Amino acid sequence: MSRIVSSWRADFPVLATTMHGKPLVFLDSGASAQKPRAVIEAMDRVLSGGYANIHRGLYEISQNLTAAFEDVRVRVARFIGAESEKEIVFTRNSTEAINLVAQSWGRTHLWEGDEIILSAMEHHANIVPWQLLAEQTGCVIKVIPLTGEGHLDLSAFEQLLSEKTKLIGVVHVSNALGTINPVEAIISAARAFDPAIRVLVDGSQSAVHMAVDVRAMDADFFVFTGHKLYGPTGIGVLYGKYAVLEAMPPYQGGGDMIERVRFSGTTYKEPPYRFEAGTPAIVEVIGLGAAIDYVCEIGMEAIAAHERALLDYATPLMNTLKGVRIHGPENTAEKAGILSFSVAGGHPSDIGMVLDQCGVAVRTGHHCCMPLMEALGVEATVRASFGLYTNQDDLDALVAGLNKARMLLS
Repeated sequence: MSRIVSSWRADFPVLATTMHGKPLVFLDSGASAQKPRAVIEAMDRVLSGGYANIHRGLYEISQNLTAAFEDVRVRVARFIGAESEKEIVFTRNSTEAINLVAQSWGRTHLWEGDEIILSAMEHHANIVPWQLLAEQTGCVIKVIPLTGEGHLDLSAFEQLLSEKTKLIGVVHVSNALGTINPVEAIISAARAFDPAIRVLVDGSQSAVHMAVDVRAMDADFFVFTGHKLYGPTGIGVLYGKYAVLEAMPPYQGGGDMIERVRFSGTTYKEPPYRFEAGTPAIVEVIGLGAAIDYVCEIGMEAIAAHERALLDYATPLMNTLKGVRIHGPENTAEKAGILSFSVAGGHPSDIGMVLDQCGVAVRTGHHCCMPLMEALGVEATVRASFGLYTNQDDLDALVAGLNKARMLLS
């Protein structure tokens, strides 16, 4: 690794604070990651000394901030391996990015009887937009089931493919289980069956935990969100192959996405600008750029190796606890830095409250994956999700807190 883990932790001011008088152990990065000083300071510099609206001002600070904003688009393209910055659309988050595809590409290309294939692991953000589209168009949603080991059933997936299949939406890394899905194999099978099938990959978790190359993956669409990648809320990314974006109509109308407006008709800008109506999240985009610079300085391979070592450390520890059941793959090589588990005799909410008193922050509930919880046969789980700042002491604190919870709730 290019820098030691303790140095990484020192970059995050919140990790020097306490919760209920205990050193903060933050294990909810899967919901929203903490922010390093580099991100905080980059956003502060804009707000305190260089803020202006962009793209239209002819004065210096507007021109400078416009250049900085568009430079982030270039860095995002490089970060995920896109061919061009013109394939990068800024959205509010992954949810808006998926809704954009559903309402722009979907409303244009899907008709009654056409089929969408989703997986049983999907976050609600990659289910509900397609359900809304199905109500609007009459298209049909099919679902890839799970195997008993917490993987997608690829044999069942291939059986779902038909001449009516128009789009596949699949999560790269499950936010509830940590399972790394073989998206390359899924896309390859889809291409072999029908090259016209479009594939959207939800990379909200994968962009945080591993290196991503959308061209090698051959995804038509890839989405991720800034706040999980150590950046601010209110900013997300939609990647789309340029030829696909070019054939899509605008998602929203307004300023900055037009070439010329007349009451007799309007002409729109080329992608990505036609999909970015109104004043954008200027400061948040700068924050996203700082976050990407930060993780690239460390190296995504180094982050992935660090988190894999944490999984290798934590999994056997968790398995020694009586009544604790880890959901998802047992092989840590098939997972990203997420541990989702149940504790016999303890409701996840009760477990979470005891851990809170121990200074350990975890997420409890269905994790916006109700269909997945139903497939697992549980209503909710406890989820400990890692960041690059997580260390073995954090995991020891989690285990100690779970032992306390088991004693209190038994």
